[in-house]
Amino acid sequence: MILSQSSTMSSTLALVMLILTFHKASTELFTALADMEELLETEAVLIANLDNYIRVQEDKLTQLRRRSAEYQREHTEAAKDVGVYLSNPVNAFLLTKRLTTDWREVENLMSYDVGSDFLENVTNYRDVLKFPSDEDLNGAAVALMRLQDTYKLDTASVARGELNGIQYSTEMTAGDCFELGRQTYLNGDYYHTVLWMREAMDRLSQEVNRTTTKADVLEYLAFSTFKQGNVHTALLMTNELLELVPDHERAVGNKVYYEKELEKEANQKALRGDDGSSDVPVDTSTNIRTTSNPHVYDTSERKLYEQLCRGEAERSVAETSKLKCRYVTNKSPFLKIAPLKLEEANLKPYIVIYHDVIAEKEMELVKRLAKPRFRRATVQNYKTGELEVANYRISKSAWLKDHEHPYIKAIGERVEDMTGLTMTTAEELQVVNYGIGGHYEPHFDFARREEKNAFKSLGTGNRIATVLFYMSEVTQGGATVFPSLRLALWPKKGAAAFWFNLHASGHGDYSTRHAACPVLTGTKWVSNKWIHERGQEFLRPCELQPDHPEEF
Repeated sequence: MILSQSSTMSSTLALVMLILTFHKASTELFTALADMEELLETEAVLIANLDNYIRVQEDKLTQLRRRSAEYQREHTEAAKDVGVYLSNPVNAFLLTKRLTTDWREVENLMSYDVGSDFLENVTNYRDVLKFPSDEDLNGAAVALMRLQDTYKLDTASVARGELNGIQYSTEMTAGDCFELGRQTYLNGDYYHTVLWMREAMDRLSQEVNRTTTKADVLEYLAFSTFKQGNVHTALLMTNELLELVPDHERAVGNKVYYEKELEKEANQKALRGDDGSSDVPVDTSTNIRTTSNPHVYDTSERKLYEQLCRGEAERSVAETSKLKCRYVTNKSPFLKIAPLKLEEANLKPYIVIYHDVIAEKEMELVKRLAKPRFRRATVQNYKTGELEVANYRISKSAWLKDHEHPYIKAIGERVEDMTGLTMTTAEELQVVNYGIGGHYEPHFDFARREEKNAFKSLGTGNRIATVLFYMSEVTQGGATVFPSLRLALWPKKGAAAFWFNLHASGHGDYSTRHAACPVLTGTKWVSNKWIHERGQEFLRPCELQPDHPEEF
């Protein structure tokens, strides 16, 4: 064979061996940015493989062009005087050779599939590199829609790569917008489907090299518009689609259906107004929720939660003027020589932020130990007590024990100094990395009365307090918010938030219901210690009178 692929194949192999960690492809990559980083490594290998494939294809074409030029030169010379040319026995031999052995080589070169080895490479890479799944693609689309809703992002701005007025990335193509709309369509989210299909349509008119057609967009846009209740516009779009593709099977069927629906609407209007009065509006009764779920929050809380995430719900001067910053020792002998910087965030319940309480080297070690162990973060089912994944918590987490490294043990001892509570019954250090639009919707850290099985296996009582370390700066978003307090804590690397989840009486403090806002840009790393009741009896004793609200 004329072509040699050994050098290109070996260079690709070298790149693969350089970065391989020999793990199988995993799902839910969108739930942690730490995992998403490995996708760039996968892309680097695929780009190198593609470049080598193109190089070999170009070598093949170069050889074919050279042969063609040689044959054309001889053929042109022969055409000047065929008799003279063929009277030369050498020319006669060479013509015969060109049309036998030479052309067989050309045929072999033309038929040789230089891409098979490179396609096989891609297949093999799937066994050792991380590839995103269809679930990851859908999860990333859902996350982007969550960010768009929470932070009120304009569709056209996001498509331009702008987030809150800041240019972060290159523009999306019509095909990108179409795929995003298609993913939301698959989830039954027709509201966002309409937004992104319209953006795709707008961009189609501006693009020359299109990967998506107007007919593709109209098919999804028309049906989603219908699902949004606008039958008339859906019919107009369907008619436009049929002008482009007259035999479009679904469009033909939908057109008939939409026309019947419009006829029904017209008849209903006639019946309502047959007494001569104006059209009577259709009665749309409100659906009343008949089941209770502590993870479902009402509209007013969601609105306040999103306002806090956007930094719009400010606290009054009367509230903030009572808050102070100071150095504290918390009756700790060690802290007398190294006091902590404390900032009060709220007085009742008492929520504080300790600044500069975890060192850079400690944070880097915690991240390094946690990364290989990351699993999708779970929540406890409030009925069964079992751990399960949930769409309202998008992140990955790992757990680190004190004995694994002196730094981990030191962090636990520091939490004791910060809180004045014992760590003997505390949970292990949980490390969390948030993914695309990573968030944790409003929830309680403590178990409520109806959660009979929560923490039962630990035998250490309820979660009395939470310490939350911030281990990264977040460019936009990612605040910890307490809706009922109208309080937002913005991540600051090296700081830690602390609050009691329970009243001194042991009853849950429902005002500590909090949430992790979606990460808009940047990456969010946190770690936390959940401290339990057992062993705190004399460190945080009950008061003479119950300190919990009377309704409990």
